[in-house]
Amino acid sequence: MPDLGHALLILARNAIASQLGQAVRPTDDLPALHEPGATFVTLTQRGQLRGCIGSLEAWRPLGVDVRENALAAAFRDPRFPPLVAAELPLTRVEVSLLTPAIALPFTDEADALAQLRPGEDGIIFSCGSRRATFLPQVWEQLPAPALFMAHLKQKAGLPAAYWGPDVRLERYGVTKWKEAPP
Repeated sequence: MPDLGHALLILARNAIASQLGQAVRPTDDLPALHEPGATFVTLTQRGQLRGCIGSLEAWRPLGVDVRENALAAAFRDPRFPPLVAAELPLTRVEVSLLTPAIALPFTDEADALAQLRPGEDGIIFSCGSRRATFLPQVWEQLPAPALFMAHLKQKAGLPAAYWGPDVRLERYGVTKWKEAPP
């Protein structure tokens, strides 16, 4: 899949560059780009997060998904101002292709934490209408399962110590590709 990763990175960067009125690079039109796929596009500058938006389910063609998520990460991530042209050369693009999420059955929070696989699992936390996810890459900053889960609950808008019978967890994996540093 190295060709696919290269194509996804170019598609993501091209979407942002085009929106900023900059030149785009040619890329191969691979058959996989027309199959359903779920991606997250993460933008960083000097190792710091600059935007991250994605899809948890494969509901549109992979090529469309990565382009739309690249635009959203660059211009519509509510945590950051829209990217400007001068920032693009400093911005590193990473694309994560998600596997389908599967339910994680558990008896209580301790059981759920014991089942987490640091560095491997992306986790979707759901509770009522609240939902949040962390990609597997987040384990690099939050390596302890309890800390990872506490931050994920906060991302969902709940207290770090919250746990209740309405909590649902799903896990997924990713294949990721990252541009070389600018």
